[in-house]
Amino acid sequence: MRILFLTENYPPETNAAATRVSERAAYWVRGGHQVTVLTSAPNFPGGKLFPGWSNSWRQVSDMGGVRVVRVKTYIAANEGFARRILDFVSFMVSAFVAGLFEPRPDVVVSTSPQFFAAVGGWALAAVRRVPFVFELGDLWPRSITAVGVMKDSIVIRWLEKLELFLYRRAAAVVALTRAFKADLTGRGIPPEKIAVVINGVDLPRYAPRPRDAALEAEWGLEGCFVIGYVGTHGMAHGLINVLDAAQRLTDAPRIRFLLVGAGAERQMLMDEAVRRGLANVVFGPPQPKERMPAVWSLCDAALIHLKNSPAFAEVIPSKMFEAMGMGLPLLLVAPRGEASHIVEADRAGLFVPAADPDGLATAARRLESDGELRRRLATDSLAAAARHTRERQAELFLQALSLVVAGKGPAGAGSVEG
Repeated sequence: MRILFLTENYPPETNAAATRVSERAAYWVRGGHQVTVLTSAPNFPGGKLFPGWSNSWRQVSDMGGVRVVRVKTYIAANEGFARRILDFVSFMVSAFVAGLFEPRPDVVVSTSPQFFAAVGGWALAAVRRVPFVFELGDLWPRSITAVGVMKDSIVIRWLEKLELFLYRRAAAVVALTRAFKADLTGRGIPPEKIAVVINGVDLPRYAPRPRDAALEAEWGLEGCFVIGYVGTHGMAHGLINVLDAAQRLTDAPRIRFLLVGAGAERQMLMDEAVRRGLANVVFGPPQPKERMPAVWSLCDAALIHLKNSPAFAEVIPSKMFEAMGMGLPLLLVAPRGEASHIVEADRAGLFVPAADPDGLATAARRLESDGELRRRLATDSLAAAARHTRERQAELFLQALSLVVAGKGPAGAGSVEG
């Protein structure tokens, strides 16, 4: 099968979409399929080109057998609204034009939350006369209002109409959570055209390992009990709650919160930690993908954190599965929903409701003091990782694509779930 995939983010970027698309594409290539990815020059989330890259009209490379075509875009940091929309729209246009000059694929796929990429994918598929598949990674634009970037308005309602148009025109929608499927069917999208392929972990990359001694010393974590958050420090994550919990733990000298990554709220969090004199919060700079296992190795527990909004009850953060692969107990702070169901069903960690600093502080104390609890959660977390593998996810997604290409389309796609 010849697959043309549109995603604005791709390695060396390390956000969820880049990781998900690249790891899955690698399995498709190993299975003998041809994969071309249309993407932008790496710049997320800071809106600055990574060293050694240029924002050129067309750059082509081979990354592990995946043909990667990078197009010129208007680059903006992952914050605010107007400039980000210009970024999104510029990728939509550039990727559409570039796709016209690629060999005709069997199927075009686009991933959200950047759903203007889906507009480009739909238009490209229509011109090339091939099926279009929409991978639903986030219910955008709802997440815009959930994080407070915009209030409900005529613009949001117009975007929601565009969103529904794309779902209806897609030959199939591949949703990352069952809650996303329930939301779409509740808005009139036929359930038989929606496949559910839950996120996962690439187990060959992630496995339990000893602490990275050099990194531990560099970040001053020797002898500490480390609760690590690894990922984007964005408006969707509500990480100010971590600082509130850290204030309640100043009498627990071993406990450290380690926050590693970048994002729109990172500088605010760093400034606020200094203002409050929080020596128990350590900020690590963003790390390349190949360093993620070393970062996780420093952690005694993995913090998975989301803002207190009903929209995020439907989200399953991909870092949850990476931490499972590392054999770490999970500490999930989020609205009760899809993610909490997995953590509790797999007995992989503790759940604390979102925006509850007292609950987070109490859970941190419990994990630090109860070694038997940590060992039990770690064992179950590692065992659960085998049920959430990227390889299995790639197989399920490919099943949906194969059904669409074979002309079985919507009815066939809905039979794929995992």
